[in-house]
Amino acid sequence: MAVTTRPTAPRERRSAYARPRPGSGSMELWTWFFMRISGMILVVLVLGHFTIVHILGEGVDRVDFAFVSGRWSSPFWQTWDWTMLFLGMLHGANGMKVVIEDYVRRPGPRAALKSALYMVTFILILLGTLVILTFDPAKGRSAVLGG
Repeated sequence: MAVTTRPTAPRERRSAYARPRPGSGSMELWTWFFMRISGMILVVLVLGHFTIVHILGEGVDRVDFAFVSGRWSSPFWQTWDWTMLFLGMLHGANGMKVVIEDYVRRPGPRAALKSALYMVTFILILLGTLVILTFDPAKGRSAVLGG
């Protein structure tokens, strides 16, 4: 008696660290899009910053308090630097979240690390925003943080 076997589709190998694929409408999908879009915007912002500060003019030798004061007296450069800070922090925090989800298996430590990550990210964005928005070039210090 002959036994016939039907071919079966090969089983997908899954790593112990594999994350589920993002589905449509899930938060994971939106963070995936955010990482791609913020990465492209950050490349433009950082290369622009690097070109202006380090290459054009006298290069990095001209960067001092007067340079930063003059730069931050313009809302355009305040917005440029704040956007770079904001997107850089969120992009980095999102990347760290993925690393935590990939390598921390126990739910308790994972929740604690992600909570600490979110808190540190929020505090650094808040402090950076306060410094950029309250910087007074005439006084040479931030009105809120002193200095």
